[in-house]
Amino acid sequence: MNWIKNFIRPRIQTLLGGKREVAENMWVKCPETGEMVFYRDLEANLFVIPASGYHMRMPPDARLKHFFDGGEYEPVAMPQVPVDPLTFRDERRYTDRLKEARQKNGVEDAVQAGIGTIDGAPVVAAVQDFAFMGGSLGMAAGEAIVASMRAALAHQSAFVLFVSSGGARMQEGILSLMQMPRTTVAVQELREAGLPYIVVLVHPVTGGVTASYAMLGDIHLSEPGALIGFAGPRVIEQTIREKLPDGFQRAEYLRDHGMVDRVVPRGELRGELSRIIRVLTKRPQLPEVKDGTLAIAAS
Repeated sequence: MNWIKNFIRPRIQTLLGGKREVAENMWVKCPETGEMVFYRDLEANLFVIPASGYHMRMPPDARLKHFFDGGEYEPVAMPQVPVDPLTFRDERRYTDRLKEARQKNGVEDAVQAGIGTIDGAPVVAAVQDFAFMGGSLGMAAGEAIVASMRAALAHQSAFVLFVSSGGARMQEGILSLMQMPRTTVAVQELREAGLPYIVVLVHPVTGGVTASYAMLGDIHLSEPGALIGFAGPRVIEQTIREKLPDGFQRAEYLRDHGMVDRVVPRGELRGELSRIIRVLTKRPQLPEVKDGTLAIAAS
């Protein structure tokens, strides 16, 4: 049997063109129902499980391409920051963690941003990616958000921020916490210029970002089921020693209690953002198609 396994089978595979490698992520499992979905089908559906509607994590480049007209945008130049200002080390060196995250995600840090248009309206959009060290807020992420907001100022356009983060980056200590007031100042600059600042909360949004720029928007939208809060529900339950209500800190609960304006499925999000930007910037509304005829949307 070993001879058959070790020689005959590899020989046949070689004659047939070699072993066909199957990507590990070809099939994706729904965390809610356990349904297996083909990756390309999931990608075509904006990373939303078709049957359950569960919103999977969407890569920042895919989100930006879907958001901007024709998938085209000009990347915002990000300022350079010290790589390891505190020479921090816990179980591993911070520089090693950064190197691994950069190799895995193919980007320098957790925030990516671009300048473009949405249905013809100029806009700057930034995406905070939870896949990069939990979307944690460090000096690089803080600088990226400030630079993106100031790009919106320079172009006199609306600013949209897709937020997903576990909070401040502990490896940068007080330098990380300093990004909370810095980004708050940049938000105020947008406000003084009369430019819309729209926040889209994407699962999960916790920690210091919730105590700063994530909750300072003119409009707050959220994807369904997103966890939004400062401390996690388990920590709160352990602190107050009480059972929290069902759905506590989820997007729908926050909407019902006035913390989120609307919960919008990902497939409808682009159209919703386009309408909001046009209303807030006083641009003409796009014509709507109803029963095969064009109708101008009410402004």
